[in-house]
Amino acid sequence: MVNTGDTAFMLVATSLVMLMTPGLAFFYGGLVGRKNVLTIMMQSFVSMGVTTILWITVGYSMVFSGDVWGIIGNLNHAFLIGVNPSSLLSSSNHIPLFVFISYQMMFAIITPALITGAFANRVRFKAYMLFLTLWLLLVYFPVAHMIWGGGFLQRWGVLDFAGGIVVHATAGVAALASVLFVGRRKVKDKGPHSIPLVALGTALLWFGWYGFNAGSELQANGITSLAFLNTDIAASFAAITWLVLSGMFEKKPKILGMLTGAVAGLATITPAAGFVSIQSAMFIGILASIASYAVVAWKNRAGLDDALDVFGVHGVGGILGVTLLGLLGERSVNSAGTNGLFFGNAAFFGKEMAAVAGASLYAFAFTFFMLWLINKITPVRVSEEEEEMGLDEAEHGEQAYL
Repeated sequence: MVNTGDTAFMLVATSLVMLMTPGLAFFYGGLVGRKNVLTIMMQSFVSMGVTTILWITVGYSMVFSGDVWGIIGNLNHAFLIGVNPSSLLSSSNHIPLFVFISYQMMFAIITPALITGAFANRVRFKAYMLFLTLWLLLVYFPVAHMIWGGGFLQRWGVLDFAGGIVVHATAGVAALASVLFVGRRKVKDKGPHSIPLVALGTALLWFGWYGFNAGSELQANGITSLAFLNTDIAASFAAITWLVLSGMFEKKPKILGMLTGAVAGLATITPAAGFVSIQSAMFIGILASIASYAVVAWKNRAGLDDALDVFGVHGVGGILGVTLLGLLGERSVNSAGTNGLFFGNAAFFGKEMAAVAGASLYAFAFTFFMLWLINKITPVRVSEEEEEMGLDEAEHGEQAYL
């Protein structure tokens, strides 16, 4: 029998996570120049359509149906064959399976969209469409299966509450690989054209993240409330930490820095949200901003053109969050979790480190190889003339502002 309370909650959580992708579009759209706003927003919005098609046809089945060598699922539920409105998630969780399918689909939608901030203003739309499709099929779906869908990492005891490895680490290192392959922009971007758009995007992301993290409990209970509160705590502590850092090192407290810090805190708490204490969430938020701020500063000195700091925020956030979960996890907080290194369980810390390192290395290597392969089929990068014109006009024949 369907649990109507949990079902209603999960429908709301699913809607919140869906809202994050338009939020990301606004966040990225405000950060680029006026001639590339529509292009980068479209790269987020098109994922909503393409990923939905892939998820319903093969993706859900590849992640959550069966198990082949512990790496990927089978195609027994391709096109959602065998799933109907009366199907429940499990004998212990009485929400409709359709709700779970929808919820997990929203995670698949936003993950590749995160990567687009790294190669802003440089990549052809045709090449991006190929990238989006192949990356989902060969990176996201296998990693999600290994950690959430009954694969060997999940059976080994690896934990990832809401996507520190599956979403942020893989997308972040894929962004770094993309930057190294595509290279620097030839036309200098003047920087964010609309910080109010960035603020709107941050607000939507922060709001949606409550569904992202709290919804990952898949029911409404005490752990749900813990994940919800930890999400807000980490984001708030991170936002103010970045504000302080910008005041110290840039001599003026900047709203763009505060917004970036909030997103860094949200990304970093994601894998640990339901497994650590309130006090740990405070520490995680502070450390998230310090680490991300340092990596972004290093990137700028090194001359890496990660246009919107995807690796510095999401890659570092995901990897750091998994590391801190391995240190600060407490079984007394959540009986479904386990103790971290600081609470006497060195083995769990080792598993978390091995999992995030392995998934990150795979995502990096495959992304670089995939871009090389796509470039053999169709040029990945636009010409210097098209870059000068702006991709809104060159690729789509549209303008955000007349």
